[in-house]
Amino acid sequence: MRTLGGEQVEEAVAGAVALLRTATDRDWESVRAGRLEWSCRYTAEHVAGDLIAYAGQLAGRATEAYVPFEITLDEGTGNEDVLQVIETTGALLAATLRTTPREVRAFHPYPFRSANREGFAAMGIAEVFLHTHDIAEGLGLTYAPPAERCADLLARLFPHVRPDTDPWRTLLWATGRGDLPGRAPVTEWRWRNNLVIPAERLTLQGVTPAAAADLAAGGDGGFAWVDGGPFQGTRDAAGMLVKAYETGAHRPAWGVFVLVRREDGRAVGGIGFHGAPDEKGRVEIGYDLVEAARGNGYATEGLRALSAWALGRETVTSVRATTDPENTASQAVIARAGFTRVAGDSAEGGAGGTGGEGAGQFAYELRG
Repeated sequence: MRTLGGEQVEEAVAGAVALLRTATDRDWESVRAGRLEWSCRYTAEHVAGDLIAYAGQLAGRATEAYVPFEITLDEGTGNEDVLQVIETTGALLAATLRTTPREVRAFHPYPFRSANREGFAAMGIAEVFLHTHDIAEGLGLTYAPPAERCADLLARLFPHVRPDTDPWRTLLWATGRGDLPGRAPVTEWRWRNNLVIPAERLTLQGVTPAAAADLAAGGDGGFAWVDGGPFQGTRDAAGMLVKAYETGAHRPAWGVFVLVRREDGRAVGGIGFHGAPDEKGRVEIGYDLVEAARGNGYATEGLRALSAWALGRETVTSVRATTDPENTASQAVIARAGFTRVAGDSAEGGAGGTGGEGAGQFAYELRG
């Protein structure tokens, strides 16, 4: 799996600074940065401010709000000096990313009030790419970051956006900076870091399209799995998520989650929805566990947590789970989670694996 971290932040900053350094003798104060209302000079300062702010969030382990500080440049700071500040703040973010454990999450408001180190890396790189584009457009320079990296950003920060053949052009469109044939202009947008749902001994960590692609291809999805993981059901569900993403049908909050133990950060299984709620407000859940993690109540805990989260949404009236008649272990998990058997044995979907389907299964339901 391609990761985003300190090295990638440094690469993004180096590329941007190299281009902008060719125009430091120009007037940045009176020139508007692309479609923004800001000047090129203010936009460059904003990039530096974002990079140091993201480093501060992670380094300070802020969980409730932004750390209350901002960067101020000395009076008389020239354009070349601003680029040096961007290089410095980029290096600080890169160093912070390298020393932050994977399980650390810090406050970011959109959309679920937190992000992990890879999320902050992605946001930092995106800020550099997008605002370098803005400044370059204002100054009449040509700028295009690596397509592969743009695809990485889309698969992490824009999971709801259908990818296209040109990732950079798609990223510009998704942030209101360009047009794509057949797609309406974007006038408002936000980052979309993955959803994490807390439970007693576990956290349910939303799987991004980037992680799902790696899982479906036989990788670890960026998670540290217990021996024998992940189970095939998780890989199958990840493959379904990738297909939904590629067609623009993926709804991030109603996707796949990995069950991660709080005590050691190890992934023990997968759980997720078979899709968004239907017109009657019904949603279905499936799950699986790595064999080495079974018998500890993790499936029950995860099912309770995800069901409670779903029933807390206004659009959801009931949560459904199904299992094969002979799968008594799964039936026990569903019962312990508070589900009750519904009339009729025939159902679609499967609780013995996050992506299974079949007929002649036992159906269970939980209502709020």
